[in-house]
Amino acid sequence: MVNRYAVILAAGQGTRMKSKLYKVLHPVCGKPMIQHIVDELNGLSFDRTVTVIGHGAEAVKRQLGQSTEYALQEKQLGTAHAVNQTAPLLNQLIGTTVVLCGDTPLITKETIKDLLDYHDKTGASATVLTTIMDNPFGYGRIIRKSTGELARIVEEKDTTQDEKLVKEINTGIYCFDNQKLFETLKKVNNNNAQGEYYLPDVIEILTKSSEKVAAYSIDNEDETIGVNDRVALSIAEKLMRKRINEHHMRSGVTLIDPDTTYLSSDCQIGPDTIIYPGTSIKGKTMIGEQCEIGPHTEIMSCEIGVNTSVKQSVLENSSIGNDVHIGPFAHIRPESHIGDEVKIGNFVEVKKSTIGNRSKASHLTYIGDSEIGKDVNFGCGSITVNYDGKNKYLTRVEDGAFIGCNANLIAPVTVGKGAFIAAGSTITQSVNDDSLAIARARQVNKENYTHKLEFKKNK
Repeated sequence: MVNRYAVILAAGQGTRMKSKLYKVLHPVCGKPMIQHIVDELNGLSFDRTVTVIGHGAEAVKRQLGQSTEYALQEKQLGTAHAVNQTAPLLNQLIGTTVVLCGDTPLITKETIKDLLDYHDKTGASATVLTTIMDNPFGYGRIIRKSTGELARIVEEKDTTQDEKLVKEINTGIYCFDNQKLFETLKKVNNNNAQGEYYLPDVIEILTKSSEKVAAYSIDNEDETIGVNDRVALSIAEKLMRKRINEHHMRSGVTLIDPDTTYLSSDCQIGPDTIIYPGTSIKGKTMIGEQCEIGPHTEIMSCEIGVNTSVKQSVLENSSIGNDVHIGPFAHIRPESHIGDEVKIGNFVEVKKSTIGNRSKASHLTYIGDSEIGKDVNFGCGSITVNYDGKNKYLTRVEDGAFIGCNANLIAPVTVGKGAFIAAGSTITQSVNDDSLAIARARQVNKENYTHKLEFKKNK
């Protein structure tokens, strides 16, 4: 098998984005554009992948890490110049190199593979990925010979009236015989209005040298959309969201209203799960089968078991068990672990805590920095008081304990197995197993006291 290499062009500043964030790091469906491309390439087992970086180089490296090698383009002098910066890494190698743009997040590994296979099958020195656009304005046109072979690429500004009618365009994605690519790059000049070195000139030089140059056309123009400004970013977001949602629906997930459902490209959802409108599922969230999520729910990088419902709530970086009921209006904060058959009700907040199977906090409760056992009941308004203004402390509530309404558990404290905390108590000392703790002032009723108040008011 021929060795295969990938070059991603990601050195441009992206001034039209009008942003401090480097262009290729702008997210599409929760993931930076360039990460989408690298992830697709990783599914094809390239021998080497090199990303050409320039503006925002360190930020791109932090995002991609060791998933790619890097070449620095200190001055942005055109796409051919950018590819040539990879010469120290690639120019001595034999094989096929695919060149992609870092701002085309919708390209798929299937299309890249088909392009590579077509290139190999035709034995071409270079192959251009093309597509048909109803409105090709601004794109280089693909001019073919009567035999169907590629004759040349004509940029928009250089087209004749007849050529402007051509709807087949250059996507900016190419395959090359690696050694012929770097040999030809030496011949590219910058004799143009912008004074830059353009990669399409390699195609022209190869054609004039009687090298075989092919063009492979795909039907889905959406895959090749380039993101240069916020308008294009919103279009890419919408197209990616549609692709992701359709994938999940075809896999057995019900989306009540796909237009108002926002799923990350990395989330996994089991069949027979229902997602209601206004729901946003982000990061590498995994949701099991037969769940009900939403409406108006936000989940970030959580693991959720089977047959669990989450209504109008926010969940972050936590694990949720099977047959759990959360919400409405609950907040599960990071590093929480909710067991099976747990109920987290309305206006309940859980933070960095473990809650055992079948425990309940039905309403108006805060559980923070806590270890809660099985079959524990938190009454309305109960609070684990975990913070003294400087340090956080642990609250431990063991199996079968009952926490009455409006109880304050002042950490560090332990409530033993089967213990009862009386409503309205403020617990500052640990409670033994099967004990009843009452920590509140004794009630005093002053008879006829309101008459004295009335006397003072009338005086």
